[in-house]
Amino acid sequence: MTDVRFGIIGIGNIGTTHVARFERGDIAHARLVGICDSDPAALARHPHLKGWSDSAAMIASGEVDAVIVATPHYAHTPISIDALSHGLHVLVEKPLAVHQADCDRMIAAHTDPDQVFAVMFDTRTEPRYRQLRELIQSGQLGRIRRINWILTSWFRSNAYYASSNWRATWGGEGGGMLVNQLPHDLDLFQWLFGLPQRVRAFCPIGKYHPIEVEDEVNALLEFADGSTAVLVATTGEAPGTDRREIIGDNGRVVVYPDRLEFTRTAVPTSEWNATTEKSFGGPETSWETIEVDGKGGRHTEVINAFVGTILGNGSLIAEAAEGRASVSLANAIILSSELDRTVELPLDPATFEQWLAAKRESSTFDAGAATSGGVADMNASFSS
Repeated sequence: MTDVRFGIIGIGNIGTTHVARFERGDIAHARLVGICDSDPAALARHPHLKGWSDSAAMIASGEVDAVIVATPHYAHTPISIDALSHGLHVLVEKPLAVHQADCDRMIAAHTDPDQVFAVMFDTRTEPRYRQLRELIQSGQLGRIRRINWILTSWFRSNAYYASSNWRATWGGEGGGMLVNQLPHDLDLFQWLFGLPQRVRAFCPIGKYHPIEVEDEVNALLEFADGSTAVLVATTGEAPGTDRREIIGDNGRVVVYPDRLEFTRTAVPTSEWNATTEKSFGGPETSWETIEVDGKGGRHTEVINAFVGTILGNGSLIAEAAEGRASVSLANAIILSSELDRTVELPLDPATFEQWLAAKRESSTFDAGAATSGGVADMNASFSS
């Protein structure tokens, strides 16, 4: 295979950016054959490309070897399963699916090891997070004691939510922040620390916007070893703040776009606590700045790694199966809030699916209404 023939399914905001990557020549050993969207206006924006209005027709055409699925969330599951059943390679935008049961269906459909099935966790390409993961896995931070994950720079206006009828509805999107803005950070969180054992969350519905889903997340996460994390996020706060802070037995790391700031303790805090005769103060510390290039290859790197894996000379940024963990965490957080109690992980996938089905029945989403409001400039949309 000289070039991998691609189709992009879903030509909204993110799908349009993928079209541009191919047309700029950013993706090596690949060419964009065509695009698919149910909205004729989306196809009309790219008249030089072959267009399909139905994903099944593109998938069965024999004209593509791989697809990028960039549709509204609920469509990820049936489209991915269809593509896998036709022998195509599949790269799915975040989140992998809306709920765990759909994740399991997608993963079960991936039976051919020669097919490449991946999820678009492009934030993993950022050097600051790779460096942080190395600090944690190497033991330099010691045992993790507490995590602050504060993400309030995801401001969104009412116009954003009104731009597409599927947004911010239980029936169209499957939730709010947890399935739209936060999947990357939830993936980073579980990639770095694993999944917690218990979750207690408070997620106001439509606190800042006239929507039927959560636009704020406040969660306390507890791990099996007793360590804890606080997750705070909202789309209604300006100016926002992003602070990712990890406290271990050997010090504290704060993550910035271009660096990590590591305050190291001279001895582990637990050792100082057990042996010192002092009533106040703490162990001596030293301060270190770890400079990083904060950009990373993002979506382009993920797609190039996907192509390289198809051609046998690369490795994926994130296999699709890895996408289940962040979905599980998102499901636990919203369920805890809605039931007003602590939720244990792992969740039962069927129980959550039934709960979500009831929410969808009362949703304002109208599947027959127009689903595209055009393409917005996404340059200001990403949290730092």
